[in-house]
Amino acid sequence: MGKKITDYLLYRWRYILGYVIIGLIIASLLLLAGLHVPGGLTQEEMKSTVESHSLSATSLDAFTPTSVINLPYNLLQRVSTEVLGVSNFSIKLPSLLLGALSAFGMILLLQMWFRRNVAVLTTVLIITTGQFLFVTQNGTPSIVYIFWSVWLLVAAMMISRQAKYMGLWKIVLFSVAALSLYTPLSIYIIVALASAVILHPHLRFLVRRLLKARIKIATASFCALLALAPLIYGIVKEPSIGMTLLGIPEVMPDITNNLFILLKQYFSFATPVAGVVMSPIYSLGSMVLIVLGIIRLTTTNYTARSYIITAWAVLLLPVLLINPDFSTITFVPAMLLMAMGINTLLRSWYQLFPKNPYARIAGLIPLTILIGGMFISGISRYVYNYTYNPSTVSYFSQDLPLINSQLDKKDRVTTTLFVSAQERPFYEIVAGQYGNVSVVSERPATQSPLTIVSHSAHQTDPITAPTSIITSARSANADRFYIYKTDTK
Repeated sequence: MGKKITDYLLYRWRYILGYVIIGLIIASLLLLAGLHVPGGLTQEEMKSTVESHSLSATSLDAFTPTSVINLPYNLLQRVSTEVLGVSNFSIKLPSLLLGALSAFGMILLLQMWFRRNVAVLTTVLIITTGQFLFVTQNGTPSIVYIFWSVWLLVAAMMISRQAKYMGLWKIVLFSVAALSLYTPLSIYIIVALASAVILHPHLRFLVRRLLKARIKIATASFCALLALAPLIYGIVKEPSIGMTLLGIPEVMPDITNNLFILLKQYFSFATPVAGVVMSPIYSLGSMVLIVLGIIRLTTTNYTARSYIITAWAVLLLPVLLINPDFSTITFVPAMLLMAMGINTLLRSWYQLFPKNPYARIAGLIPLTILIGGMFISGISRYVYNYTYNPSTVSYFSQDLPLINSQLDKKDRVTTTLFVSAQERPFYEIVAGQYGNVSVVSERPATQSPLTIVSHSAHQTDPITAPTSIITSARSANADRFYIYKTDTK
């Protein structure tokens, strides 16, 4: 008798091999995105660094609306830059770590909601989308929208399934929910989950069972209140923080214009838009799977996950019309819809051939080609756009490694950095990790032994006859810094 396919070692270990491959892909992509592609800093990343270093541990009165909003992420970034110094890598490191944890959470969540083959295929696709790769290396709080969403659902699912360490998972759920409230618009994620609980009978039953463990609930609630203390203090001190967290602008934007922006972000396949974030956000193949998942959602609207995704979409769509720049908040619902689309494809094919093993295996060939093509095209699209597209690359500054290389020299003398007023807060942080370096935004009256002038400062107040010019091949204005030395003998 011939061997069955289940007898082969490769078949028995297929999921373990799949998880190992996913782990290697995640590590490789994070290393690629964090260090090389795009490799520079945007203005938003520099602004985030300044906000992180504006935090004060000496007095609550030093808390401003800016320092309270996104406080968990800013604390991580502050620790990273204090320990490792101010560099491209240390600025991006918190996002890289949260991105890796988000990817791990995705695997756990998808395994609980779908079969393992669907979880593996969806995770491979989702981690190679341009949006995930971008926010994972972007040194701003944009990654936390994915992180909070994923781990809220993972913790909730662990509790609903009565997993081990239930008390710990309750603390995780309450703490993640509390910390997510520091991020603008995240409250709508919690409201969506709460709405699904109220509407779905099984979810209501699970919550009633959860509330019976009063001591554990009280402990988790206490941890959440501790995490919320700075936010509560900040809102009492400055009520406008609450409006910012709710995503309510001071002036109501043009809804029609925002609608066109959203349509371009998701459906501009014929005319892609180059920018800090590539548009469309998802490839055509991914969008087809998402649409297939939406169709499946309408036919299985009785399940708990359907209630959660539907409540999520209903609450977030109006918010996105007012705040189209926060498209990352839709990433997890899109991931779940994509998984539903892949699950529908597999189930439909297997239902056609319920007992024919050859036909079932043959159906995996076109699916493998589809997934493989989407995987390769996703990585290629990200790498080529953020490496060679001039409209995209121009948003990323390579100045920090250039200035660090000058200030790191062992024989460097007393140095003055002459930068523009807009650049000064960031470069004061950079100079703070070195000795005998001062930062000015006006031409110094007396020239230091070494003066370094930024491109922006030189444009507004040029100094003639530089000793040398530091250039960058990845900038349209290649003359990034002008070096002036005086004779110190």
